[in-house]
Amino acid sequence: MKTVRHGARARIAAVGIATSGVLLIAGCGAANESAPSGGAGGSAAPSVSGTIAGAGSSAQQAAQEAWIATFTGQNAAANITYDPSGSGAGRTQFIGGGVAYAGSDAYMTPAELTQAQTRCKSDVVEVPDYVSPIAVIYNVPGVSNLQLAPATIAQIFDRKITKWNDPAIAADNPGATLPDLAITPVNRSDKSGTTQNFADYLKVAAGPAWPYAVSDSWPVQGGEAAQGTSGVVGAVKAGNGSIGYADESQARGLGQAKVKVGSEYVGPTAQAAASVLEASPRVDGQGQYAFAYKLARDTTTSGTYPVVLVSYLLACSKYADAPTADLVKAYLNYVVSADGQSLAASKAGAAPLSDKLRGQITPAINAIAAGS
Repeated sequence: MKTVRHGARARIAAVGIATSGVLLIAGCGAANESAPSGGAGGSAAPSVSGTIAGAGSSAQQAAQEAWIATFTGQNAAANITYDPSGSGAGRTQFIGGGVAYAGSDAYMTPAELTQAQTRCKSDVVEVPDYVSPIAVIYNVPGVSNLQLAPATIAQIFDRKITKWNDPAIAADNPGATLPDLAITPVNRSDKSGTTQNFADYLKVAAGPAWPYAVSDSWPVQGGEAAQGTSGVVGAVKAGNGSIGYADESQARGLGQAKVKVGSEYVGPTAQAAASVLEASPRVDGQGQYAFAYKLARDTTTSGTYPVVLVSYLLACSKYADAPTADLVKAYLNYVVSADGQSLAASKAGAAPLSDKLRGQITPAINAIAAGS
């Protein structure tokens, strides 16, 4: 998988496991530039230095590239890497102390939180940073405006509906000409937060049509499997009759189905995705610095798109040394700032966090400090 690497001196970060979990390499010299605006107030912060590594969500890849380039451009002595290895791998690396922060398309389980708290020797910071629709992508010759009800989507990916001219698909698309073509479902082969979010949508919205437990591993045998978001997108592009699921920002150029919400069919837009988060309750028991949300997948509100991915940043509230703590805090503050969210919207099609939500999560990021 591609690793995002940026730094003012174009150095390759040397990252290893030390007692703090991350080997910090101090930047040479102090920079005079101001850091990007961070937090709810948007005021400039002193420049920071050092090297940190992150890993995880491949859905965040385009946004992370833009965030890192801008942040390190304004902090000349800071070096940040991000490996889009997938949410499961990112959480594993974070828990194991191999990276300073992680991106995850699913909030941590109770067992993962316990392990992460042991690694951090402190509470875990868990805040949303990237909100995006998951597009149901397809490659079907002659079909450009596909509509699908939740139960139809579930039966397609469960391999119960196997032809594109199946009566269930035809019922969702009155008047459309559908080909007598085999359906090839494409799913993620790796542990994936995108898979977990998509499966959660199917479980809630499709009901009995999706009989599987929600997991970050794909539960249905057969079909075609691909590594990462880019792998699924590439497989769907390459195969006539294929259908898959992927972060909408990385699925441009493919057909994207409208899904049935209430009595209407809604396409995957940032605005429609953001409206679901606003209607969703916070998950209890994650910790004082954890802001995880139980998404309203079964909403019938007009204009909402419930096949949505809410991706999180994971960090420790305490690090063994001040340079690491200061750099993690400054970078996370930039990511969730109005400037950082605007950048993600323009570069990756993400839905910006609201000012209200930013005001709630910024104190959690500002709690990051050196200590034990």
